[in-house]
Amino acid sequence: MADTLAIHGGNAVFDGPWPNWPQSNEATRRNLDAVLASHRWSISGQYRGEDSWEERFGRAFAAYTGARWCVPASTGTASLTMALEACGVGAHDEVIVPGVSWVASASAVLGINAIPVLTDVDPRTGCLDPAQVERALTPRTRAITVVHLGSAVADLDRLVAVARKHDIPLIEDCAQAHGARYDGRHVGRFGAAGAFSMQHSKLLTSGEGGAVITDDAALARRLAHLRADGRTFSEQPPALDEMALVETAEIMGSNYCLSEFHAAILMGQLEPLDDQLAQRRRNAEVLDGLLSGLGFAPQQTSAGTTARAHYTYVVGLPETLAREVGVERFAAALAAELHLPCKTMYAALNRNRLYQPFSRTRFALGKEFTDAVDPSRFHLPAADAFSRASLALPHRMLLADADAMARVAAAFEKVARSVDALRG
Repeated sequence: MADTLAIHGGNAVFDGPWPNWPQSNEATRRNLDAVLASHRWSISGQYRGEDSWEERFGRAFAAYTGARWCVPASTGTASLTMALEACGVGAHDEVIVPGVSWVASASAVLGINAIPVLTDVDPRTGCLDPAQVERALTPRTRAITVVHLGSAVADLDRLVAVARKHDIPLIEDCAQAHGARYDGRHVGRFGAAGAFSMQHSKLLTSGEGGAVITDDAALARRLAHLRADGRTFSEQPPALDEMALVETAEIMGSNYCLSEFHAAILMGQLEPLDDQLAQRRRNAEVLDGLLSGLGFAPQQTSAGTTARAHYTYVVGLPETLAREVGVERFAAALAAELHLPCKTMYAALNRNRLYQPFSRTRFALGKEFTDAVDPSRFHLPAADAFSRASLALPHRMLLADADAMARVAAAFEKVARSVDALRG
């Protein structure tokens, strides 16, 4: 039974246990108790004599990333939406979107009635290809969005150069890259703004949440209004039981506010983040060497990367395995060997079943618009190849001990030896 795949009834290579995620800590529980006792559960609640947890987290995350300002938000999608609108993107404008990403990278653009221009990726990293961006630009392009995908950081030197050359704002989607650095600086600080997600699976999480960082004072003020229905914090603390938000009416906004509970959780989760990132990096380096020696292709990152953040551990299958077995079968067999979720990579957005603009009548804005947002009009060969050959393992795997990495490699090797069994 040693060589029989677990998915076919054999013994698994490793049955855990694996670390869980998210992980609570004493600071998180203490902060939540403080919110409960404060009787202020939202920034739109009455002032109680001290700064809100949302304000505290905004300052703490700005300090962590090195940004001048951070505006928290309710979700990563809200963060990206706010960043786009703060940069002046609106109806019928075109926005460059990488061809491999979670669906929100495109749907957030569509949500402000702009046109996502799906653009091909670097085949080594899966991140936006600067050369393809140059080809995709038109006079209607109003922003370039780049996603730092999995454990990779995009080629920011070249992307910043393209954005500056054409005087177009670059917005970094850092939902998967908390703690990643390029040329010694935290990602999110190279363009006009950096959008983050703090959803359940993210490296810094409160279940749901988000944030936008920027070094631009005017942009930060627009972001603050956009997230709180056109209101922002007063310059001076209000009287007790008064509202801390002032109705300036500078710009109409939406309600994208982060609750006090979520902000308090994030303050607690920020404390262990760097230690967790360091452990993931150490284990990822070990696993990179083991899997490369077996003929697999761990995801690469751009040359300027100085610190990786492993949201998912992405691995490309050898061409023979990808062709003869397929990534879905391989991932299912690997999951059974490790008792760990092993997923296929996101489908390229021009083929992604979650990205269906025509399934919602709110986007039926005339033939010109519907033709422009039709995903099938985009040709994304590198994105499609990357998606079809790559699988992703969860970052909690990298919080295990070093011995577990050898078990992971052994599982890859066992499944790779069983091509005939998987074909059947």
